[in-house]
Amino acid sequence: MRIGGLASGIDTESIIRDMMKAHRIPLDKITQKKQYTQWQLDDYRSTNRDLRKSSDKLFDTVMKQSTYMKKNVSVSDEKAVSITAKGSTSDFSGTIKVDALAEQATLQSGVIKDRLADGEDFTSKTLKELNIFEGDADQKLIINTPGKPEVEISITSSDKLDDVLKKLNDKTGVSAFYDSSSGKIAISSKDTGKGEGDGKITISSSGTLAAQLKIDNDSSTRTDGKDASFNFNGLQTTRSSNTFSINGFEVSLKQTTTSPVTFSSSTDTDTVLDSVVEFVNDYNEMIEKLNSKIKEKQFKSFHPLSAEQKADMKEKEVELWEEKAMSGTLKGDPALSSMLNNLRSIMSTTVTTTDKDGNEINISMKDLGIEPTKSYLDNGKLIINEDKLRAKISENPNAVYDLIGKSNTDPKKGGIAQRYRNELQDAQKKITVKAGSSTAVNDTFALGRSIKNMDKQIERFETKLQMMESRYYKQFNAMEQAIQRANSQSAALMSSLGGGM
Repeated sequence: MRIGGLASGIDTESIIRDMMKAHRIPLDKITQKKQYTQWQLDDYRSTNRDLRKSSDKLFDTVMKQSTYMKKNVSVSDEKAVSITAKGSTSDFSGTIKVDALAEQATLQSGVIKDRLADGEDFTSKTLKELNIFEGDADQKLIINTPGKPEVEISITSSDKLDDVLKKLNDKTGVSAFYDSSSGKIAISSKDTGKGEGDGKITISSSGTLAAQLKIDNDSSTRTDGKDASFNFNGLQTTRSSNTFSINGFEVSLKQTTTSPVTFSSSTDTDTVLDSVVEFVNDYNEMIEKLNSKIKEKQFKSFHPLSAEQKADMKEKEVELWEEKAMSGTLKGDPALSSMLNNLRSIMSTTVTTTDKDGNEINISMKDLGIEPTKSYLDNGKLIINEDKLRAKISENPNAVYDLIGKSNTDPKKGGIAQRYRNELQDAQKKITVKAGSSTAVNDTFALGRSIKNMDKQIERFETKLQMMESRYYKQFNAMEQAIQRANSQSAALMSSLGGGM
């Protein structure tokens, strides 16, 4: 703690503080520059995150062919048959007559509850205690299920019935449970169909366990698994399941029919249109946002505020000041400017495809009813004639895909979205060189190196100011000591003179 001015009466603290303020001006400028650079860094990284999200969204939506192949399917009897498009590139129609549904194989044991005394249940005793398990050595249950490989499970004398059922459910192709009302074990195959054998569930054991549980061939009642049988566009055929795929459509059989069920598909125009409209809207939103950033005004007289300056201002004043101080961080950025110019050009690209009759044609966004606005102030934003777009999608969805979504090993030969995405990725790389990523160390990118150099300057300047402040205090202390000595000498002289009189 320093106390100055005791001899001189001078406010040493205030004088030195004011002197140091003048010396701190260069340091404040470096600190302000560092803060502005940090704002710039944050804005670049935020922009890069937005570009990455846009790039990922393009890949997941309009660059997928399935986006343009959405189909509506109409079925004359939806209670009997349902059909869903799962990637068909062409329309689909015909008839289907369901002769038989696929069924699971089942097995019911004989009654085994007579093993229990009144009031007991199978959860309370082991198989050994119920005299179901002979001997102490482990036994094997061998299970054959339609369409599945043979499975063996090991059963011990200490297992209870629940343990056996759990092993059946977990390790084999069957589902099993004990019905306390009937006193039987019910088993069914997990899948429908006959498989390659006789379609039956068969269970045997290395000992007498299968017979004791009454699930062996002699004691149980079984029904065969069955394949679905149907006539599809005149072709009589079968499937092991009631749900299967044909030519990119998923068919589910629900009940047998006495006459053919008709079905037909058409392009789901509304869904495809929504995807294209969203693509264009995202593009418009992005170019509007980025153009506002690269054209944002810089207020060079509004510098970042120090803590002392903020303390002397109201909260709203600080907010308004920093709004101007943070403006223009990306003004005129060459990577973003180049990307936006290239995107405007890409949106007018012409792509070669085929019409609905297979003839080669050239197509552009204008042919879909998508064109730039008339105002240059919109910086290439697009407007959509939805009626024209809807008609084009309905007429030839494959051509719309070729124009927008098609990919090629040579990006210059791909659709608009692939070229668009490449521009976004190129800009991301350039920004990363300048601003790095959230996990990058400062030495690896340009703005980071600038911040690191400014940190070193600030550190050196702080050391210099501390030394300067110490020197001022020493000088003022020397002055105080000199004044104190002079005052002492004066007092002594006055005392001597006064004493002589």
